Amino acid sequence: MSEILRGCMEPFERKQLLERIDRDGATVGRQIPAEIDVQGETVELRSFVFETKRLASIPSERRERIETLKVALRRERTERVDRIENEDLEYETADQLADSVIGIDRALSALSQLGPVDLEAEIAAKEAADSKRWQHFLKQALGKDETTKRGRR
Repeated sequence: MSEILRGCMEPFERKQLLERIDRDGATVGRQIPAEIDVQGETVELRSFVFETKRLASIPSERRERIETLKVALRRERTERVDRIENEDLEYETADQLADSVIGIDRALSALSQLGPVDLEAEIAAKEAADSKRWQHFLKQALGKDETTKRGRR
């Protein structure tokens, strides 16, 4: 039995790895993994994130892929952390898993910071809201707003 457990990480090492993953700023200075296996699919993660970030606006089909990928990355992150917490792993294996979790966190952060799906639609919505606020202001100023009790008659 002791031969089977030889090479497994110690409890304090497990704790250190888990603390490293959860540390604020763990992703600072870390790179997004070039490639990662996520839920049985190999994803060229770094190139996907950088190509997406370069787009002026993100088309809806790409946005759907981003959302699907974020869900899969979160699930993969949870599974990898669970392995570190619960499995009898060699320290080197657990250390690699911890690094991959931090890389996943870095990718999730980058994907979460992407701009609006359609920049033109976002601008049009802001202009419509500005116009509506302006019309409401004019109605109040001219005393034609029924929502206030001060209307002139």
